[in-house]
Amino acid sequence: MLSIIITSFNEPKTIGKAIEQILKNKIKEKFEIIVCAPDKETLDVARKYNKKHKEIKIFRDPGKGKSYALNLLLPKIKGDIIILTDGDVYVHKNSINEILRCFKDPKVGVVTGRPVSLNPRNNLFGYWSHLLFDAGAHEVRLRRAKKNQFLECSGYLWAFRNNVIKKFPRDISEDTVVPVMFWNLGYKIAYAQKALVFVKNPTNLSDFIKQKKRNIKGHQSLNKYKEFKKVPRMKTLKTEVLESWNLFLYPKNFKELIWTLMLIPLRLYIWMLTFFHLKIKKDLYKDGWERIESTK
Repeated sequence: MLSIIITSFNEPKTIGKAIEQILKNKIKEKFEIIVCAPDKETLDVARKYNKKHKEIKIFRDPGKGKSYALNLLLPKIKGDIIILTDGDVYVHKNSINEILRCFKDPKVGVVTGRPVSLNPRNNLFGYWSHLLFDAGAHEVRLRRAKKNQFLECSGYLWAFRNNVIKKFPRDISEDTVVPVMFWNLGYKIAYAQKALVFVKNPTNLSDFIKQKKRNIKGHQSLNKYKEFKKVPRMKTLKTEVLESWNLFLYPKNFKELIWTLMLIPLRLYIWMLTFFHLKIKKDLYKDGWERIESTK
């Protein structure tokens, strides 16, 4: 059996389409869809779908964050494979089966999908979203997957085998720590590059910085655990510098080249800002629901 979890917070306008896109997948095995949210408005929309589709289930979490909610859910989940996605993103009509195909290899413990930007490429923030998804994360995952190296997952769409881990720390983002835990147990991390998930990205500087800073903080929290320190990382300042050369092959015209060059000092600023918050202000990553308004 397959368990698909949609985590959501205050997203009644998008949760319906997120559910519909999953239902469009011709899933080849028995499955359940669990909509996990703390707010009544989102769950009310999900309940309307539950009336027509009995495989849809409702879980109201206490509102203390995604990791907290998932740790509560883990003992209740029936599926052998757990697929996680969000209530404001939309999976492709064959993404679920693409993920399941990777699990045919018993050595694979975790699978990540491929995020694709919904933003138009003809403006600065839209272009950056395509650049970071396509020339950044996608190319890095392709190279690492071919070498059977460690992969960090996209929280927009990823999956892992059930009944391997019982819980995970809440002070690290879940899509960061779970792959590390599986890797330490000897499992492989696979990249299902055809398992597309469509994502709306930030459209202003404040939201862009807020989102990227939180992502970095969630990954840097691995340093607090001795057993996680030895796992090779994708998302560090060093790896970003060493593996970012292909960004300059992505622009199609002079304007996009300028936009690419503009991103470099901004990324460096975000890294420095994050280190300041972590090291000086001791403002560490905390589990909790945090909205990036322009992505909704």
